[in-house]
Amino acid sequence: MPDYSAYMLAARQAAQLAGAFLREQFHAPRMVDEDLLHDIKLRLDKESQELISRSLLAAFPESAILGEEGNCGDAAAEFLWVIDPIDGTVNYFYGIPIFCVSIALQHRGKWVLGCVYDPMQQECFEAVAGGQPTLNGRPISVSARARMSEAVVFIGHGTHDGSGEAGIRRFAHLSRQVKKIRILGSAALTLCYIAAGRFDAYVESRICLWDFAAARVILEAAGGRVEFTPQDTAGIKGAIIAWNGSIPLLESLQPSKQS
Repeated sequence: MPDYSAYMLAARQAAQLAGAFLREQFHAPRMVDEDLLHDIKLRLDKESQELISRSLLAAFPESAILGEEGNCGDAAAEFLWVIDPIDGTVNYFYGIPIFCVSIALQHRGKWVLGCVYDPMQQECFEAVAGGQPTLNGRPISVSARARMSEAVVFIGHGTHDGSGEAGIRRFAHLSRQVKKIRILGSAALTLCYIAAGRFDAYVESRICLWDFAAARVILEAAGGRVEFTPQDTAGIKGAIIAWNGSIPLLESLQPSKQS
């Protein structure tokens, strides 16, 4: 396996740099760039991505960046960083301290590492594909829970993407089977919580690549499973199912898919 330790160090430093900035600004007035029906775009999203991009490109100028707030670098580069500068922007705007910085790396089309940093809890989840995932340097793994009745899950139910009714039926169907439902408002943290054994599953009908790319590497390294179904030709937007690999999630979802 190639040595990606220098890339992981760069990702960790960039995530923590942006995270410290976001933590410092958490109680300051927020500049809104775009207020959407079910989402919000802050000036801080762009400022955080600029910090991350400058840090990564200073370390690896030959790489490219795909981010929620735009792309930069050499589009033909072998290394592609995929960034979500604030995953959980609505939480951030409302003063809810549940958000993170997410950085993934793709090498020649293969996902090779992920780093997700929660600046309020100061928790850094990271993994190189096929290696041991860690939380602040300590090994983590998915839970051994195997029954839906034991599971804590995140179930998205759709808002503006046309999936509302079907999503609500799926939400109701699964909510009757599981121990608890928790909705954090951050896809990356949710997948990392599955990787650390805190949650057991995540189901969402509409998600963007930068929302989960880093956390997917971490979760799969921790023994979990992820299925992403693209809904556009670029493979940026789609539906996701992620779980600890033990609960019968796919079987449990089947009736709601048919409804």
